[in-house]
Amino acid sequence: MDRYVRLEKLGEGTYATVYKGKNRLTSDVVALKEIHLDAEEGAPSTAIREISLMKELKHPNIMRLFDVIHTERTLTLVFEYMDQDLKRFMDAHGGALDPVLCRNFMFQLLRGIAFCHENRVLHRDLKPQNLLINARMELKLGDFGLARAFGIPVNTFSNEVVTLWYRAPDVLLGSRNYSTSIDIWSTGCIMAEMYTGKPLFPGKTNEDQLIKIFKLLGTPTEESWPRVSEFSEYKPTFPLYPPSDLRVRLPMLDQISLDLITRMLQYQPHLRINAKDALVHVYFREIIQQVAAAEQAAAVAALAAGGGAAAHHHPGGPYH
Repeated sequence: MDRYVRLEKLGEGTYATVYKGKNRLTSDVVALKEIHLDAEEGAPSTAIREISLMKELKHPNIMRLFDVIHTERTLTLVFEYMDQDLKRFMDAHGGALDPVLCRNFMFQLLRGIAFCHENRVLHRDLKPQNLLINARMELKLGDFGLARAFGIPVNTFSNEVVTLWYRAPDVLLGSRNYSTSIDIWSTGCIMAEMYTGKPLFPGKTNEDQLIKIFKLLGTPTEESWPRVSEFSEYKPTFPLYPPSDLRVRLPMLDQISLDLITRMLQYQPHLRINAKDALVHVYFREIIQQVAAAEQAAAVAALAAGGGAAAHHHPGGPYH
């Protein structure tokens, strides 16, 4: 820890206390996440392994982990510093966000998720508090791999309550076969919240959470979700709700936006759209065009910088 100066406390999370910090050598501002270890057990080896893997996840939409410092009592993760999380950002902007910004944040969120899923890493605990935003309006996934290293949190160190609001129904029903689809469900919930300024399913307990989902999407049955009754938390006494129209709850969403969110909020995990396919959904058409134009412009600039001679070898190319 000699390399870093600990500055003010930024907050307390499920596993850890987060401080603002500074690298003594470079003066770079960082975030220091101190994970409190059990004095008896120390850091679980799985956690160390997971966290080492996180250091390799380098992507513009994933918070960079620079360093891991392991002492007897704590495990300190040194992350790039981000100005605020999505929850605070939404609160500061009166809750609901502008549709253009919602789309922009969704694109960045899905790019980060797609990269992780391609590298066989699940987040497992996506929520607005784990999505970080900097002054350049870049959105990055934070707390990556921690749920995997420490298990999906059940209790917490501070008085913060662990939220169930973004948890997939298969997980709530007791499924242990997690796949990338649990992150997609959370993303659908976050999308709705960015548009409305309110959580879509603000449950207080596991069962209350399921009931809130059932009230909107209908209580699942063996017909709509084969073998649903085999889950350990499934109760035959669940009240039977018919599916309601998402447009009533999300009147500000057009047909295209509703289509994307519907594809994310599917009961059966294998029916949920994956991150890669979501990124080419027509909902992102304008952003995809902008990205393509920017890449084309960069290619032209690189060609021009390479000297006139090289550029002349491309008659009839895409830029003539």
